Amino acid sequence: MIKRVSVSIVFIMCCTLGFSQNIDFDKDNFPDDKAGLKEAKNNIKKGEKLMNTGKHKLIEAIYYFQLAHDFNPDNALLNYLIGNCYLNSLDKTSSLQYLHRAWELDPAVADDLEFLLARTLHLNYRFDDAITHYNGYLKRLDKKALKDMEGKIKKSIEEAENGIALISEPLRCFIDNLGSSVNNEYPDYSPVVNADESVIFFTSRRPSATGGEIAADEAYYEDIYFVERLKDGQWSTAKNPGKPINTEKHDAVVGLSVDGQQLFIYKGDDGGDLFFCKLKGHEWSKPEKLSKNINTNSKECAAAFSPDENSIYFVSDRPGGYGGLDIYWSEKDEKGRWKKPQNIGSAINTPYDENGVFMHPDGKTLYFSSKGHNTMGGYDIFYSVLENGVWSTPENLGYPVNTPDHDLYFTITAKGRIAYYASFRPDGLGDLDIYKITFLGKEKPVIANIRDQLLAMDEMEVDEIVIEPAIAVETRNLTLLKGRVLDEESGEPLFAVIEVSDNVTGALITRFESNSKTGKYLLSLPAGKNYGIAVTADDYLFFSENFDIEKNAAFKEVSLDILMKKVEIGKSIVLKNIFFDYNRATIKSESKKELERLITLLEEMPDLKLEISGHTDSIGSVAYNQDLSERRAKAVVDHLTTNGVDSRRLVYKGYGEILPIAPNSTEEGRALNRRTEFIVLEK
Repeated sequence: MIKRVSVSIVFIMCCTLGFSQNIDFDKDNFPDDKAGLKEAKNNIKKGEKLMNTGKHKLIEAIYYFQLAHDFNPDNALLNYLIGNCYLNSLDKTSSLQYLHRAWELDPAVADDLEFLLARTLHLNYRFDDAITHYNGYLKRLDKKALKDMEGKIKKSIEEAENGIALISEPLRCFIDNLGSSVNNEYPDYSPVVNADESVIFFTSRRPSATGGEIAADEAYYEDIYFVERLKDGQWSTAKNPGKPINTEKHDAVVGLSVDGQQLFIYKGDDGGDLFFCKLKGHEWSKPEKLSKNINTNSKECAAAFSPDENSIYFVSDRPGGYGGLDIYWSEKDEKGRWKKPQNIGSAINTPYDENGVFMHPDGKTLYFSSKGHNTMGGYDIFYSVLENGVWSTPENLGYPVNTPDHDLYFTITAKGRIAYYASFRPDGLGDLDIYKITFLGKEKPVIANIRDQLLAMDEMEVDEIVIEPAIAVETRNLTLLKGRVLDEESGEPLFAVIEVSDNVTGALITRFESNSKTGKYLLSLPAGKNYGIAVTADDYLFFSENFDIEKNAAFKEVSLDILMKKVEIGKSIVLKNIFFDYNRATIKSESKKELERLITLLEEMPDLKLEISGHTDSIGSVAYNQDLSERRAKAVVDHLTTNGVDSRRLVYKGYGEILPIAPNSTEEGRALNRRTEFIVLEK
C-alpha cells in the first residue's frame, strides 16, 4: 500500500512538472563526455564572473551561459541565470522561456525565481499568470522578507491589473520604426520635435560620437543628432552637429523650443545638470548652464518650454518632493531670469518617479512619464490638462503606446496626430529605436447598408447609397504661424524681433526672433485670445498682424512670409491692430499695444513725418464712408499727440472707399478694406 502511494505521488509530480528532471553538471550525468562537461562548467564560471561585473557585461555573460546550455539545457540553475541576465538587459522578454524552464525543473533553485518569473510573464503581457506567481511569491516569503517586499509585489499586481484593463481598449494607432536614416544598431532615444515636425533632435550612442570614446559602461558616450524632413516627406540621414553642442563626454537632448531654435541639453551622469543653447544663423551657441534656481546638487534630467518660452517645466530629485524624481516649473521674471521653481503638485507627482516632461504647443497639455498613477509597468506615458490653474487627473495614454516596460520621452506635434518616442520593439535595428506614432482617432461605427437590408427582404431594386460619417481625429485648439521674414525688395532673409501681445489686456505675451540666416520663424498661438503680432528690424518699418482666435477654434497652420519695408518716403504700413467701435471713430482698448509701437517708432526716428490714413469698405454711402475714414484717422493722430508726439510730424486723411486692397464683394475682402495705415512723408 505504501509503495502504491509513493508511485502515485511520483506520477502526480511528473505530470505537474511536465515530466521534467533537473540535470546537474556532474560526471554521473555525463559519464561519456568528461571534456564537454569540463568545458561547460568553465563557461558557466566565465558567465557568472561577467554577470557580476555589471549590466554592460550581461550579453557577453549570456554567450557563455548559452554554450553551457547547448551542452545541458535541463539544468534549473543555468536556465535561471540566463533568464536573469535577459531580464536585466534590453531584451527582457527573452527571459521567459528560460525562467519558465527553471521553474519546471526546480521551483526552489533560487529564492527569487518565482518573482522573476512573474516579472517576465508581466513583460510578455501574460498578466493573469503574472498575478498568480506574484501572489505565489508573497506566500513564500518569511516575515522579514514580506515586510521588505510586500509593497513592491502589491504594486506589481496592481500594474498587471491595470495592464488587463488597458489592453482591453487599445488605441487605434500605427507605430512605425523611423528606419535606418535615423536609427542604427546602437541605442537611439529621447527624440524631441519642433511644432511643425520639420526637425527632430535625438540622443544616440553610436561610434560617430564626438571624440569616439567609450564610457564606463562600455558603450559610446551620448551625443546629440538631428534629422530634417525632406521635400518628399522622408527624413534626412542623421547628422551630428558637433561642437559646441557635443563634447567628448555625455551630451543628451531633453527639450526643444516650439520653433526648433533652442535646445535643452543634459550633461553628466547620475548627478547631471541642464544646459541651454540657441541657434544663431546656422551655428549653435555654446551651451550655458541654467541658473542655480534650476540646477542644484541634485539631479536635473529633463526640461521643456511653454510655447511662449516664459515658463520651464523640468525634472529633479531635489529634497522636498513627493517621491524620487518630481516635475517642477519656473517662470521668467521681468529681467528674463528663472524664478525660484515650484513643485507642480500632487495631482501629477507621486511617491514614485516622474520623468520625460513635454509641454504641448497648446500651452496647457503636459505629457510626462510616471511610475505611479495607473501604470501597467515601469514608466508609462500620461497627460494632464491645465484648466483655470488646476491640473486634471493624469490619464494613461494607453496600449500599445505604453507597454509593461519603460516608456519615456514622448513628444507630439502641434496638431496632435503624430508623436515620437523611443522603444525596444521586435522590428528594431538592434537596440532602442525611435518610432513614429500615428493616432487614428475613434473607430467608425458599423452601419448596415439600407439597400442590402431591403434586398434581403424583397428582390426590388433600391438605389440608395449609405455613406458612413467620417470620424475626425481629434486635433488641438491652436494656430501654428510660420514663415520667413524677408526684405520686401530683395527677398533676402532678415533677423527680426517678433512680439506677441494680448490685444485685450495689452500685455506682452512673448518675444521671439527670426533666424538671421534663413529668416525662418515659427509661433504657436493657443486658441482663446486676440493676438497682436509685431515684427521689427533695424532700419525697417514695423509689420503688424492680428489673429483673433476663438476658444474652440480647430487646429490651423498658417504660412506667412513677412515682407519688411525699409524706412523710405512713400512706404506705407497697414496697422492691423488698431480697432474702432462699430461705425464710430472711437479707438478700442485693444489698440493700445499697436499705438505704443507707433509712438516708439516716432521716438526712435525723430525726423520721421507720417500721414495717418483711414479707409472703409463700400457698405454705406460714399459721403458717409469718407467722413468716417477721416474721423478715424484724426482719432489716431489725436491719440499720438496726446501722448507726446509733435503734431507737426503728423497729418491725417480719410480716403473712404476709393482705395480698396481687396474685393468688396466678400466679407473677408471688406474686412481688409476697413483699415488704418501710415505713409512715410519725410525721413
